[in-house]
Amino acid sequence: MKLQQLRYFCQVVQHDFNITHAANALFTSQPGVSKQLKLLEQQLGIDVFLRNGQKILGLTEAGEEIFEMSRHILTAASQLHDVAQHFKDKNSGQLTVATTHLHARYSLLPVIKEFSKRYPNVHLDLIQCSPDEIDALLLDGKADIGISTNEGTEHLDLVRLQAKTLHVCLATPRGHPILKKAKPSLHDIAQYPLIVYDSRLNSGRLVLDAFEKKEIKPTIVLTAVDADVIKAYVAAGLGIAILQEMAYEPDRDVELGVASVRHLFPSPKTYVVLNRAQYVRQFTFDFITLFEPRWQRDTIRQVLSRAAVAGSP
Repeated sequence: MKLQQLRYFCQVVQHDFNITHAANALFTSQPGVSKQLKLLEQQLGIDVFLRNGQKILGLTEAGEEIFEMSRHILTAASQLHDVAQHFKDKNSGQLTVATTHLHARYSLLPVIKEFSKRYPNVHLDLIQCSPDEIDALLLDGKADIGISTNEGTEHLDLVRLQAKTLHVCLATPRGHPILKKAKPSLHDIAQYPLIVYDSRLNSGRLVLDAFEKKEIKPTIVLTAVDADVIKAYVAAGLGIAILQEMAYEPDRDVELGVASVRHLFPSPKTYVVLNRAQYVRQFTFDFITLFEPRWQRDTIRQVLSRAAVAGSP
């Protein structure tokens, strides 16, 4: 059995069992992929695919488990270069961080500034995407760290380290009448056009859930995934908004007024997400510590070790 066969197998699964699309992603031919899949099944002595004639419909029960194990093997194999590079030069390499716009723009800015000073020879790749995409990138070995408020699915390979708490505030145009209320209620907020985060984001779901539980229907005029976009439309007078306190910058957001609404909406936790199967280099540990000082290398290693034991077959 060869790594190439496992790589072809995983690519076919990840491309919804479309061999042509998998072959294009692998820069090879469709017959070549089909041949390797056939050899894989012959060597394993079982069917990994559910088929209807020549068409692949999905994975067998055995195929599901073999797919998960194959991803582990390919991830481990890809880490060999990282291990070697670490011992050749501990202060250079690449670190890929997958996160949402909020963290990329606000919470990570001071972290990255300090990290770049410490590791000028480490290329930092910042990927902005949705929380679900963050998990997928980690599972595929395309990101080293994920940062978001999404608690995610309980995938055994993903380890979530609880970090900062994100409190929210009410953002309005400066001088808005609702700012006169010491503690605005959900009913007070619902009297005005509302701008919210997209419901695909945890921040958006929490706000919508709070109104739904009280059976209040606010007038939502805009949804967005970007805090800066939300602030721009609030400043333009389109509506008021619920956003994270960290996104409000008094020196810059001079057209906005804010009020605390911690009493109305839950404060989600931020998580640093790692794939326990991936090799963690020293500068990766340092990046996490800069983001959340209570997570030091030794404590992170302990959590990863416990996760590895729990996830062992």
